[in-house]
Amino acid sequence: MKIAVIRETAAGERRVAASPETVRKFKALGAELAVETGAGLSASVSDAEYEAAGATVTDRAATVQNAGIILCVQGPEPESIAGAAPGAWLVGSLNPFGERARIDRYAAAGLEALAMEFMPRITRAQSMDILSSQSNLSGYKAVLDAAAEYGRAFPMMMTAAGTVSAARVFVMGVGVAGLQAIATARRLGAQVSATDVRAATKEQIESLGAKPIFVDAVKGIEGEGSGGYATEMSPEYQKAQAELVSSHIAKQDIVITTALIPGRAAPRLISDAQIGTMKPGSVIVDLAVEQGGNVEGAVPGEIALRHGVKIVGHRNMPSRLAADTSALFARNLYNFLSAYWDRDANAPALPDDDEIVKGIRVTQGGKVVNERLLG
Repeated sequence: MKIAVIRETAAGERRVAASPETVRKFKALGAELAVETGAGLSASVSDAEYEAAGATVTDRAATVQNAGIILCVQGPEPESIAGAAPGAWLVGSLNPFGERARIDRYAAAGLEALAMEFMPRITRAQSMDILSSQSNLSGYKAVLDAAAEYGRAFPMMMTAAGTVSAARVFVMGVGVAGLQAIATARRLGAQVSATDVRAATKEQIESLGAKPIFVDAVKGIEGEGSGGYATEMSPEYQKAQAELVSSHIAKQDIVITTALIPGRAAPRLISDAQIGTMKPGSVIVDLAVEQGGNVEGAVPGEIALRHGVKIVGHRNMPSRLAADTSALFARNLYNFLSAYWDRDANAPALPDDDEIVKGIRVTQGGKVVNERLLG
């Protein structure tokens, strides 16, 4: 089985889908590895490191030629991977909702597209979950970006000249990214609070030493929501939450928003009027900016200024820590493929009735087959 690792061409994408570590592991399974020249350079991995791990480093055409599996971070154009083996698997983050037309073209090209962001949130898939691994570091980086833009200290500091108060950080949305943002802000010495529509997150917030801010008068989601994600709330809950947030946000120095609903535009959490109540010099980091944004006035790829408040809208936050996010992404892909590896056939075999396979397979046999795209 030949596995190809291609260089990413999407604007601003610095990650790579395999590391020298995973190349060695795939080689140990009996696979042949081909890596496109320069694929890892922006993630601090040289061609020589891939070669030392046992991969062949060459141009795009030779890399994908007769490959049975193509690993990517973001989905490539089908024409750019022509020459792969018939029915080749394309494994990576393929953005099936945002790039539906491209998914149709994968089907037409005879590719079996496996969208890793559709990985079910089940116990045996945890080590394969790219959303969790990338969101973890996104939450960390969001706090560092906020600190850089804030221009003041995070911890309380007592000096002979007086005391510097601790920064107040409010995290909205307590999934993987939000939890890491809470932990990072706490490590930096900030006074941290957080909120979420899922009642189950209250104990998680408290366990990290932060103050939970929750709507009590209107019922939210008691469990973890569908697949571990939040779902859209009732108008009554949204109104109550907006009132609670409005009173709390005016006192905050930094707000980090992380709320996403798979397959839909990001929910609006902060309005322009609420931004106007914040102190000049405050900072908001919108991790959902590329899905429509949680914050009114957030601009993808820019730092907007409204009412004296900076709204940070960096695109592709995981790519801003490319070396570490690439290493984790690569392990997610290896963990998935190795779990189904048939040593006798020297290739992975995906059972049609497997929960993980059904979750991530989006095209097969020239058709789009994933239920989430057919509804």
